[in-house]
Parts: sequence; structure tokens; C-alpha cells
Amino acid sequence: MSRNVREMACAPESVFEVLAEGWLFPTWVVGASRMRDVDADWPAVGSRLHHSFGAWPVLINDETVSTEWDPPRRAVMVATGWPIGEARISIDVKPRGEGSVVRLQEEAIAGPPRYLPDLLFDLLLHRRNAETLHRLAYLAEGRHARTRETTAEEENEEAGRPSSPDVADDHEAEEAAQAAEAAEAARG
Repeated sequence: MSRNVREMACAPESVFEVLAEGWLFPTWVVGASRMRDVDADWPAVGSRLHHSFGAWPVLINDETVSTEWDPPRRAVMVATGWPIGEARISIDVKPRGEGSVVRLQEEAIAGPPRYLPDLLFDLLLHRRNAETLHRLAYLAEGRHARTRETTAEEENEEAGRPSSPDVADDHEAEEAAQAAEAAEAARG
């Protein structure tokens, strides 16, 4: 079983808003490449997401079934992609201060990965699921007005990675506006 935990600068309800929008699935789940269909009653128990993983021309049609839906606390899904197998994914969310803590657990329940030693399975999935939570943080934290940087932006800064191109740094935006004003004043 692979387990990842991440603090997010948003309420648990914001996380569940993202989970409830089935068409967003390939935006935050690493490996999911496209949506083919979303059941009208998603995320009700028994409803399905129909998606693919991989990259063209090697795509595997997959589906994910909601097996537990208890917002804003817990969601459990079973992802199926043969010949890879099946996995149970649980997402538990708890409030912490003004934000929340999100725990994602993935466990092989059928197919070849079920026979891998837990340590090897965890090594294969840990980085993938860390990036999945990173993407989920961008979506959940960006849904509502916020008073500080998102945890995803903070993580990029700490790692020395550039900010996402669509996330403007307030200081840089202010400097750009001042430079534009100075250039306009010099022309006029």
C-alpha cells in the first residue's frame, strides 16, 4: 500500500468540489490522459468515470468506480485498467486550522501489482501520488479567494522550481506594471 499526505491551504469542501467534478480527473491524476465519459450521477456510489491512461498510440481504456462518497471527509474509488489490474484508492480529508490535510492511499487489489512486495509497490507509486496531490492542491486551493500562496506554489519555491506560468507573482506583476507606466510616461 502506498500512502501520501499533504497539507492544503483550503477547506476540505474545496477538495471535494474537485473530486466531484469527474471531467477534471485527468487534470489531477498522474497517468490519466483523457476522459471518455462521466456517469451523470458521479460521484454517487456505483457511478463510473471512463478514462484512458498512457500516451497515444499506447492508450489503455480504464474506468474508476466510486465505492464510498462521504464529503468532506472520505472518498474511495476502485480503478480498473487491464492488463495492469485494479487498485483501491482512498482519499481522506481532515480540517487543520484554516486548511486541511489530505491523505491518499493506493492499494493493489487485483492483477500483477497485487503480488509485488509492499515496499516495491510503495516505491513505484509514492512519487506519482505525491505529484497527484500536488496537482489536486492547485485545483482545490485555487477554487476560492485565498489569503496566502497555495501549498503547491510554496513547494515550487522551496524546491527552486519556477512558478507555474499561469500563476503570477504579485511582486513581479507590480514591477511589470511600474515599468509599463515609466515607459508610457517617457513616451508622452
